[in-house]
This record gives sequence, C-alpha cells and structure tokens, in this order.
Amino acid sequence: MELHEYAAYDATGLRELITTGQITPQDAEDAARRALAAAHADLNALTGPLYEPAGSHDPDGPFGGVPFLIKDSGPFARGTAFRLGSRAIRGVIADADHELMTRFRAAGLVTLGQTTAPEFGLSFSTEPVLHGPTRNPWAPDRGVGGSSGGAAALVAAGAVPVAHGNDGAGSIRVPAAACGLVGLKPSRGRTPGSDVAFGHIYEFALTRTVRDTARLLDAVSTPNHFDTHQAPPPVRPFARELTAAPERLRVALAVAPWSGVPVDPEVAAATETAGALLEWLGHTVEPARPEFDAEDVVESLMLGGIATGLAVLRGGRRPDPSLLEAGSRAFIREAEAATAADLLTLLDARQRVTRSIGHFFAGGYDVLVTPTLGQLPAPHGTLDYDNPAHDARGWLRTMLAYGPFTAPFNVSGTPAISLPLGQSRAGLPIGVQLAAGYGREDLLLRLAAQLEEAAPWRDRQPSLFVG
Repeated sequence: MELHEYAAYDATGLRELITTGQITPQDAEDAARRALAAAHADLNALTGPLYEPAGSHDPDGPFGGVPFLIKDSGPFARGTAFRLGSRAIRGVIADADHELMTRFRAAGLVTLGQTTAPEFGLSFSTEPVLHGPTRNPWAPDRGVGGSSGGAAALVAAGAVPVAHGNDGAGSIRVPAAACGLVGLKPSRGRTPGSDVAFGHIYEFALTRTVRDTARLLDAVSTPNHFDTHQAPPPVRPFARELTAAPERLRVALAVAPWSGVPVDPEVAAATETAGALLEWLGHTVEPARPEFDAEDVVESLMLGGIATGLAVLRGGRRPDPSLLEAGSRAFIREAEAATAADLLTLLDARQRVTRSIGHFFAGGYDVLVTPTLGQLPAPHGTLDYDNPAHDARGWLRTMLAYGPFTAPFNVSGTPAISLPLGQSRAGLPIGVQLAAGYGREDLLLRLAAQLEEAAPWRDRQPSLFVG
C-alpha cells in the first residue's frame, strides 16, 4: 500500500478497505510504520521506537486493523514504559491496561507506539526538556499545542488516522485546534478514568473526521462501573447522529474570553464566520455566554495540578528536583503544602463555575460556540514551562492567556469539541469550539457533522504530510 493511498483514508475508511478485502491488516500496519518513521523524522512526535510486535487487539472489532498510538501519560498499556514527558521518571512499566486501553484493544485498534507530551501534561505546548519540541506539520517553527501534542502532530501529518489523547484543561482540543483536527472532550464519566485529578481529566482521542470521533465514542463509552461518575447513556448510537435530521438549535456565540485576554483577530473572525454558517444552516445564533470569575477557573485547575503533584509523590518516592522542569517543581511544592481546607476552597471555586455553566445550558441555550485557542499556533518557546519565574498559579494564568476557552468545560464536566473550521491568511489552522450541556455529545456530533458537510476540511493538508 503506497503512503499516499494510506494517508488518504480516515480510520473508518481504512477499516472498510480491510473488511472488503481490498487490503490486509498487515498492509495497513506496514504503511503506518513507514508513515510514522517519515513523519517522526520531521516532527519529533514519538517518545521512542515503534512497538514490536504491535500488541493484542480484536481483529473483528469496529476498527479492527486500524493503526493507532497512545500518549505518554501513563500508566496506560500493560508492559509499556511511560515517563510522563519527564527526565525524572525513568521508564516505569505499566503492569496492567487502563480500562480505556482495554476498550481500544477490543475495538481492534493496533497500537504501534507512544506519542510525546509535556512534562506531567501540565502545558499547552509539547516541548518537554526530555524530548525537545514537537513540530507542527503546518508550520515546523510553531508548536502543536498540548498536552496531546505528539498525537495531534502525527494524525495531522497522515501517519495514523486516530490517536489517544486526554484532556485536563484543553489537552485534546488545544492540539486539535493547532493541528487542524477534530478533538472531542467527552462529558465527565463518558469514558473511563474520569476520577483522576479530582475529575478534571478526560480520556479519548484525536481524529481527522467527525465520523471517526462518533464511531470511536460508540466503541469505548459503555458504562464503566469502576468510576464514580457515570454519564447518561445515549438514546441511540453516536454514529447515528451523523445522519440525523437537523433540528433548529439555539446557539450562543462568544468571542471574548472570561479573563479578558486579547484574541487574535483572525481567530475571532473564524469563530464569527462559524456562527454565520450556523445561522445559514437554520439555527438561531445570538451573543451570550455563561458568566463566572476567570480566577475561579484558575483555582479549579489548581486541583488538577495538586493531584498530579500528589500522584508523583505517592509512595514517598520524591523525584530529583534537578531533573524536573520549573513548572513541575512548583506544582509539587503546592501538593506538599496543601491542606484539607485549601482543597475545599478550590472545590468551592469549581462548584461556582459548574453551576454557572449548568444554569446556562438549562436556561435555553443548546450550544455555545467560542474559539478553541485565543491565538494562532504559537512559535516554539512562547510557553516556557521550565521558566522558574512562574509559580503554579502564575503558570496557569500564562497558559490560559494562550488558550482561555477550553478549561471551563473540564471544570464543569460538560462536553466540548474543537473543529478545524478556519484558516489564517498564512494557512495556519484555526479551531472553533462547540460546547453543550452535560451528556449531550449527541448534540455536538450532530451539529459537527452538519458543519463538516457545509464547510469540509478533509482535503486540507499540511505542508508536512506523508501522502
């Protein structure tokens, strides 16, 4: 299978080729290995050599034989070393599969390697000291976002059609926006693992098409009885939303972030164009947004940062501070100093944001449309996680000045999706975020499918594309 043939297909398309006998799973894997080698040489997006053998999977699953990657956010896959993007973690081996990994295997996805991430996943740029910067296939002098940056780079470059990611403040949606992809953060409890970091981390994936997102969500989102949070079951398979009859929705449009930081004019214009397109599609669009204090979002994210620090310190194994980046040292200091009263104060901030967003969607709005990022993909070094001038809150404010729109929906537990609806004059991708009420991935996927049909992005390719 030639690379230009392989890279032309999304995951659903590759599975159809395998099912109809036009290619074998081995053909797809061989092409993926060649594509990954070529893309990694340009992008620096893998943590190490590809896996040999690829690992167990169900060949009869809905994505049987489709190449796949997992993120270095471990522990995720049994027998696989993870480092959390850190020099201080020396290849810890996972002794069991994460529950979501079990479902990825059952879906038939063939895991070929591990993608880069910033240290401890606490940045919107993927430039860890351990691996160096991951480069953007649209513009190699720019970053890929974070923290699922390596995954986004390789999917955007055509090396694999889908890759695992997780999202603690925007870590699926931000890289999706920076790399021109579809990135869904599910509702809290929709996919396994939602108890991690006080419920701020959401596991899923990045794709190039809405249909792959919907079908993969069907494959992995059955109830997980080990987690505290359980999202309401969908009334029908998510894939059926792709062709569901459209209904007239009440859409809120917000271009100004809650923190008041500036938004790039091209990003704002792309979001307003998306609003106009939704109006043309028959929806009611008006300016509105939930109202809350942006500092409450910062305080809520401190819960996740402290939880990460506590996880690193668990068992009394304090990492060598000289091998940690400055941001990680700051969060570990916060974790060591935090009291029960501190955590309750942070939880109160989370409740205030959650109530505001919940009232907003209960009050008549179906969907909120915002930019995903406030800026175009940033040049390398713009976000410097290893800058000792930042304390933990200072770092979060810096990060959220770049991406101010995503984190509130991690706090509230409600779903949000980034779609590659815009491009800058220089050809850089611009993501537009759609958010909805708790458990309403069906609504987001239905609307995303409408937008994908009305303003298709599939034929856009970055300059570094394996095909």
